[in-house]
Amino acid sequence: MAQHGEATTANTEVDGGPAHEDHGPTLLGLSAEGWVYVGLTIFLLIAVFVAKAPRKILDALDGRIAEARKELDRAYAIRQEAEALLAEAHKRNAASAGDAAAIVAHAEQEAAALVKKAEADAADLVKRRAKMAEDKIAAAERSAVAEVRARAADAAARAATSLIAETHGAAADKPLVDKTISGLARVN
Repeated sequence: MAQHGEATTANTEVDGGPAHEDHGPTLLGLSAEGWVYVGLTIFLLIAVFVAKAPRKILDALDGRIAEARKELDRAYAIRQEAEALLAEAHKRNAASAGDAAAIVAHAEQEAAALVKKAEADAADLVKRRAKMAEDKIAAAERSAVAEVRARAADAAARAATSLIAETHGAAADKPLVDKTISGLARVN
């Protein structure tokens, strides 16, 4: 590898002995990392045994459990109340539907009665109007007959007057007047 005849050597330990590493200062044979572990262990032991952390943790958990139970009880009570309200609403809805059906049936009966009454009233009105029309027609007929009779009588009277005037003169009237006067003198 090297052309100059120099050999490259590496310093390694072949016999498996400790390699020499320098990680910083040590105290009582422990490095800084070891002292961190020791301090953490002491802290945990103090927290567990001296400060009674488990009791506090358990008390805190018991408090949370009690709050959760209260919330569950409140939720259960609210659910029961909601179910009761729902059942009541269903009852009211069913009652409303029944009432609505009764109202509709009653309205249909009233409508049928009104239609019957209207038909009867219309038939009565038609009968009354027909009777009134017949009465008017009869009155018009009587009036027309009376007018025709009056005209006929008037025409007959004129015709008779004209006929008498043509056929009877003063000479023909004298014997008639004398006969009538002589009939008056007699006492019946």
